[in-house]
Amino acid sequence: MRQNDPIPAIEAAHARHLATLPFDDERDFEDADRGFLGTLADPVIRDVDGKVVWDASTYDFIEGEAPTSVHPSLWRQSTLVARHGLFEVVEGIYQVRGLDLSVMSLIEGDTGVIVVDPLISKETAAAALALYREHRGDRPVTGMVYTHAHLDHFGGALGIVSAEEAADRALPVIVPEGLVGHAVAENVYAGTAMARRAGYMYGAALARGPKGQVGAGLGQTTSTGHPGIVVPTHEVTATGEKVTVDGVELEFQMAPGTEAPAEFHFLLPRYAALCMAENVTHNLHNLLTLRGALVRDPNIWAHYLTEAIELFGDRADVMFASHHWPTWGRERLVEYIGIQRDLYKYLHDQTLRMLNKGLTGAEIAEEMTLPPALERVWGTHGYYGSVSHNVKAIYQRYLGWFDGNPARLWPHPPRALAERYVAAMGGVASVVGLARTAYDEGDLRWAATLLDHAVFAAPDDAAARELYADTLEQLAYGSENGTWRSFFLSGATELREGTFGTPVATAAPDLVVQLSPEQIFDAIAITVDGPRAWDLDLAIDVVLTDLDRTFHLTLRHGVLVASEGAVAAGAGVTLALTKPRLLAVLAGDLASPGIETTGDPGVLQQLLGVLDPGDPGFEIVLP
Repeated sequence: MRQNDPIPAIEAAHARHLATLPFDDERDFEDADRGFLGTLADPVIRDVDGKVVWDASTYDFIEGEAPTSVHPSLWRQSTLVARHGLFEVVEGIYQVRGLDLSVMSLIEGDTGVIVVDPLISKETAAAALALYREHRGDRPVTGMVYTHAHLDHFGGALGIVSAEEAADRALPVIVPEGLVGHAVAENVYAGTAMARRAGYMYGAALARGPKGQVGAGLGQTTSTGHPGIVVPTHEVTATGEKVTVDGVELEFQMAPGTEAPAEFHFLLPRYAALCMAENVTHNLHNLLTLRGALVRDPNIWAHYLTEAIELFGDRADVMFASHHWPTWGRERLVEYIGIQRDLYKYLHDQTLRMLNKGLTGAEIAEEMTLPPALERVWGTHGYYGSVSHNVKAIYQRYLGWFDGNPARLWPHPPRALAERYVAAMGGVASVVGLARTAYDEGDLRWAATLLDHAVFAAPDDAAARELYADTLEQLAYGSENGTWRSFFLSGATELREGTFGTPVATAAPDLVVQLSPEQIFDAIAITVDGPRAWDLDLAIDVVLTDLDRTFHLTLRHGVLVASEGAVAAGAGVTLALTKPRLLAVLAGDLASPGIETTGDPGVLQQLLGVLDPGDPGFEIVLP
């Protein structure tokens, strides 16, 4: 694929950053290298079919001075995050870093090891555990902890222990209250759209290199193996709760509604070590991730960081998290938690201050500047989240998508709007000409806006697509934020080569099987094509024989409603089957045994006939 060199405006901006940012502060490099014990002899991790799901060597190019095609601050962050291997936090606590987006921590107990946050894929988790055992001995896994409800913190669990072994051994699996419900809902309800956008966000389909993907700031990218889950055995529900696993006491602090809807922190008194999950990392995190999610609450996030200092600050000598490297020293870790607290609280409070003066989210994002004392700390920089999109998220949380201007209450949708703009500007050729001038002058944001309208009005116009791809490429070169860079480069790639689809499927079979019956019926309802179902009036009873539960489904007015109760008179068909067999039916298997049908089987066919599953390859940068 053709790739351009940076234009002079990008090179000049990088030169300014090199002159003004504190590149002489190298403490992060000392911390990131501390305790290194070794790494994989072969950095390529494959699944059972031989497909590569992770290759740490693809980031070997990240060394030395930053090329002009990468923001020097992002290059510095990627240099740190690309380090891979097993590291000792303190004697008895170890981390495997650089083998997936997240970090897997291992806590040694009296007889074995407790695994914290086993990555995304079972393949990378298994490789991480094998690396630990290579250096620390073949200790059995005596427990697991999932700190929060995102896939990169539990998805590799089946690479640590099989579901059958976990059940047979009654393996403790400790999670914050509500984790499973939030986890499966996020990965199923809006999973298709989130996964497609995550392909843009993490750049998993992009070529690695100085003009390609260099990392996502929080980690390098997502592994592409097989996610699953080992079902939790214990939900922590209250701050102060203590649980002992393999002789190791964990003291928990609940932190719901922060980086994840279900999340906790915990202290390990034996090791004077504090795990802050994903709420204190070495970057500004997302308040609304670009892949899509519920907007997070920076005010409550800041509150829980203050509480963590009060609860644990005088008892911890090291702090580690589920991404990045630890912070050693009681005074340093308390100071750093405070800096992160001030970062989220400042964004929250100042956004609300300006919001109440009538500024819109986009206007506040342009106005917002961090205090110099925060800006000087590398860990406040927007490698993953950004001041710009976090401010807009805060605005959205409080006031929603509408900025109050009536002209923006009912605009045309993007394609219709683009057609009108392009016509008003004299046609596609005229718009491309204006965009070329903006590109040459370094006004890449305006060029991108013009070209977005051009390709939505005329998707097949070669000149518009080419210049749009070039513009997005230059915006990528200039981005300090790793996910912004990946978004820009992903758009450029699809303009030039076509859609790359969804590299990582979040709604994997091992996750879908954990859906409750209520969630299964919700997931079905989401796929009903309403207009096609307007005239249907169906009633179906579903008896789940393995759970001894019965649900009555009705489809009326294009709405599928499920309620639990006894078999109802008047149902068009009654199905008796297990929950796994129901999932197989929804996957298209109607022929295999295991279904007892009473009534008219055509009623089920009518329901299945109006289901409209998501499209994992939908267009993003084109209409």
